Amino acid sequence: MPLLLTHGWPGSIVEFMQVIGPLTDPVAHGGDAADAFHVVAPALPGSGFSGKPTGTGWDVTRVAHAWVELMTRLGYEEWAAQGGDWGAVVTTTLGALRPAGLLGIHLNTQYAFPAQIPDELSDDERRAVAGLARYGGELGGSNHLQGTRPQTVGFALADSPVGQAAWIYEKFQSKTDNDGLAEDALDVDTMLDAISLHWFTNSAASSARIYWENRAATMAGPRLELPVAVTVFPRDVPRLPRSWIQDTYADLVHLGEAPRGGHFAAMEQPGILVEEIRTGLRSLRRPALGVS
Repeated sequence: MPLLLTHGWPGSIVEFMQVIGPLTDPVAHGGDAADAFHVVAPALPGSGFSGKPTGTGWDVTRVAHAWVELMTRLGYEEWAAQGGDWGAVVTTTLGALRPAGLLGIHLNTQYAFPAQIPDELSDDERRAVAGLARYGGELGGSNHLQGTRPQTVGFALADSPVGQAAWIYEKFQSKTDNDGLAEDALDVDTMLDAISLHWFTNSAASSARIYWENRAATMAGPRLELPVAVTVFPRDVPRLPRSWIQDTYADLVHLGEAPRGGHFAAMEQPGILVEEIRTGLRSLRRPALGVS
C-alpha cells in the first residue's frame, strides 16, 4: 500500500527516519510482509530541502492538492495518508477533499474539537479544553509569532545557530513525554539532526510561514466520512477525548491509545507508531491475488 507521510513543525522528514525502514520492509524488523508500504515522505513547502515559495497562498488546502498531484505523478492509483501536527492538518484536509484513490488516513494528531464547546463536559473533555488553553497560552509563543511575524523571527534565527537550536529544542522539551528534559524522550543526535536541517537549509522563516498562511486555523476540524484511523498519545497537547473523535470521524476504523509518547510520535515512539499505522490501515488493503 502506498503511504504518504506528512511532517509538521518543527518536525521535518528527519522525524520519519526511524519509521521508514519498518514500514517499507516489515520482515527485516520482525513484522509481516503483508504489512509493507511504499512510503512517500515529502517536505512541506519551505521546509528543509523543499523549495522556498516566493509568493503567498501555500495554505494546507494548496499543499493537499499538491500532494494529490504528487501521488498521481508517481503513478499510485490507490494510497493512504498519515500525519501529525501540521502533517495531520494536511492529512485531514486530504480526507475532506477525498481525492480519487485516497483509501483512508491515519492521524496521531486529531483536529476534532467541536466548533462550539458544550457547557457540560466530561472529565476527559474538560482535560482537552484545559490542554487547548495551555497549547495556545504558555506553549503558544512560537505559534503566535510565526502566525503574525514569521519573517521578523526568521531573520533572528537565520543569524544565530544557538537561537535556532533553542527555538526548536523548546518544542521538544515542552511537548514530548519526558521527565523534565527533552533528552528523556529523544536522542540528542536525533534532535541535532532535526535542528541542523533547519539551520543548514536556512529554512527558519520559510518553514514558519505555514503558521502565517493558516493563521485562521483552529483545532476544530471538518467531519470526515472516509475511513479514519486514530492513535492518541498520552502526553500530546491537547489530548482529545474519545467522544469528540467518534463524533468527528464517521467511519472510524481504529482508535488506539498508546501507553506512552507525546506530540512527536514518530521520533519518540517509532515502534508504537509503526504498529498503530499497520493496525489502523490494515482493513483498507486489497486482498492479495494468488499466483497459480
